[in-house]
Amino acid sequence: MNTVDKFHNWRRKQRWNKQYKKGRWENLKGEKERARYEKIVEFTENHSNKNPDILDLGSGEGVLFDYFNPDNINAFLGMDFSSVSIKKANAVIREKATFICADLHSFKPVRNYDVIVLNEAFYYIHETKKSEVIDLIVNHLKPDGIIIVSIYREGLGCWEYFKTERFKELEFTTVKTEEEKTYWKIGVYKMA
Repeated sequence: MNTVDKFHNWRRKQRWNKQYKKGRWENLKGEKERARYEKIVEFTENHSNKNPDILDLGSGEGVLFDYFNPDNINAFLGMDFSSVSIKKANAVIREKATFICADLHSFKPVRNYDVIVLNEAFYYIHETKKSEVIDLIVNHLKPDGIIIVSIYREGLGCWEYFKTERFKELEFTTVKTEEEKTYWKIGVYKMA
């Protein structure tokens, strides 16, 4: 990213921190989001190893973890670039879960995972960095690991990175709500 793009990325972080402080993202814990989170858990249970190690990129306050039964996972790492959301995530004691603040543009996992979730995060990655982030994710998947991608609405500029010969699509769905314009597309992928 050039200097201007880095500045815009920094501003975005500031905006997200401010929004988390004001409670703007409390709706993620609401009933409208439930079906999306439950689908990610279902995909994890259906397509990953038993007791997986999970990396949630774009974890926010840790809402996705709360939908998992901790007895069914080995470890969970949530990562988000909002320090305020991570502080809120760490304020709740969650067995087997750790939450860290990092920027997806430069984040380097220290281990490999059975499941890596791009949880409403991929479209925030700068266009010049999307391929690098995909490479990083692929390099930190365990053998037979899966990638789950959740994207709000159409996710223009995102799906073409996963619908390639590099990946095998295991399952893909649209999770709808009663509101016409509120829906998510969720896909599960493994290396081809």
